[in-house]
Amino acid sequence: MQPARAVDAAPLFETVAVTKTFGGFKALDNVSFHVRDGEFVSIVGPNGAGKTTLVNIVTGLLRPTIGEVRFHGRDIAGIGPFELARLGMARSFQLPRPFGTLSVAENLRIPLLYTAHSRRGGHLSHAEIESRCSELAGLVGLAPKINRLPRDLTQVEMRKLELARAMAADPKLLIADEAMAGLSQSEVNDIVGLLITLNERGITIIMIEHIMRAVMAFSQRLVVLVSGKKIADGKPQDVVNNDEVIGAYLGQ
Repeated sequence: MQPARAVDAAPLFETVAVTKTFGGFKALDNVSFHVRDGEFVSIVGPNGAGKTTLVNIVTGLLRPTIGEVRFHGRDIAGIGPFELARLGMARSFQLPRPFGTLSVAENLRIPLLYTAHSRRGGHLSHAEIESRCSELAGLVGLAPKINRLPRDLTQVEMRKLELARAMAADPKLLIADEAMAGLSQSEVNDIVGLLITLNERGITIIMIEHIMRAVMAFSQRLVVLVSGKKIADGKPQDVVNNDEVIGAYLGQ
């Protein structure tokens, strides 16, 4: 199964010459890339490449030293994560962060109430909120545990809850940060299938991932960072055959 193909020629999201320095250290150096509506793009690179810094800038946790971050054509640099969620951008984290004393359903209800429900024209009735919670739990395979606490979930179920919580915000763009780290092959396949399903439902996805087998399976484009610089951006098979990318990964 292949991800849905982008149909909109205009970028939904882009970074423009983003540079980030910490004192005398340059974590990102003039990084520009874009994602079109409906695309599934993966950002890869060795440890220390700048992926985490880039994601934190994209999602409002950091401001770029130089450059712009644009979503729907608007410069969003400096806008916090909460407001970005209301604008239609959501992030899932490598280490799930659910509310430990709340059930799966309650964990889904919170982002529904404070994002999709709070948008102009987006008011949801109680019945609609409960229906949406049930739909999301079913989508990620957590319906049987919808009234259980996070401590009752397996590792892969926690990752699925994390993605469901991001989806509860009804995003146009999902930033999935290391959603498959530490999972078994079958669990990776589960998450890949889920992400493809989300993409087919119209969600644009930026994926940060180390598992190249998975990345090659679902990505329409790969963006490669090395030492804070973008060294490649294109179709997965073209990128993995790029001499500079091969050298960066193999130390040649």
